[in-house]
Amino acid sequence: MEARHQAIGQLVQPLKESLKRVDGKIEQLEQARSGAYARLDEQLKSLLNSQIKLESETGNLVRALRTPAVRGRWGEIQLRKVVEMAGMVNYCDFVEQETADSGRLRPDMIIKLPNGRNIIVDSKAPLQAYLESLEATDDKQRTICLNHHARQIRDHLQKLSAKNYWEQFQPTPEFVVLFLPGETFFSAALAQDPALIEAGVDQKVLLATPTTLIALLRSVAYGWQQEKLTENAEAISQLGREMYDRLATLNQHFTQMGKNLERAVESYNRGIASLDSRVLSSARKFKELGAGSSKEIEPIEQIDKLPRSPQLPES
Repeated sequence: MEARHQAIGQLVQPLKESLKRVDGKIEQLEQARSGAYARLDEQLKSLLNSQIKLESETGNLVRALRTPAVRGRWGEIQLRKVVEMAGMVNYCDFVEQETADSGRLRPDMIIKLPNGRNIIVDSKAPLQAYLESLEATDDKQRTICLNHHARQIRDHLQKLSAKNYWEQFQPTPEFVVLFLPGETFFSAALAQDPALIEAGVDQKVLLATPTTLIALLRSVAYGWQQEKLTENAEAISQLGREMYDRLATLNQHFTQMGKNLERAVESYNRGIASLDSRVLSSARKFKELGAGSSKEIEPIEQIDKLPRSPQLPES
């Protein structure tokens, strides 16, 4: 009997050990699951707090934007940021005055084009109806507010077209840009009035959001780069012509110097030949007659080297 119990124990022992390991794994998984749920709970709480904070800040922004002065200033700040991101600060004039000397309304910004023309930008878009749609309590009221928002944008397009910027600025602007300081302002109006873009084009007024205005300004910036490259190419061409003329003049000077040196060498050689044949030959006879000294009168060699003419390498 004892032997049977031992045999059974030996058979059951591996299974017992396996079950113990399984229990250990299950306990580890349970601990990991508990920790994961705890971290998830913390993340959900953090997300909820962030959502509450975002809603609070959004509410504060909406309330602040209800004030026309704040809304206008915010639009100007957004416009400046767009210009800075596009690298067009040096080619955009921000108009601080609200009216011209004649009393006519002035735009918020003038974009200078490389061809001497310009583009007018106005950032005084009406946003009151859209802000009211954010606080609507039902879909019907929200739709009414968004329809009103689209009508306000369309009316503002007509007002911009009627300002006759074409008469106020010389050269005449290509078109006027109505800048909407947020993508949602544009998409909300376009959803209610799909023909809004065509209506603006017909009146030479283009709707632009930060994204589309950056694209427009980038294109203008590229045009200015090409303009500068053209100016630099003309300057380089002019500099090349001046350098060539100066090198030609310098070459003439060296050529004349070479000719003068050549004449000087010829004169020197003739003088040496005359000195040797007419003077030194007679002086050497003094030594033959016993009236000389220990020094010898050596013959003077002529110069057989000529100056090299400046030559350009063959192409």
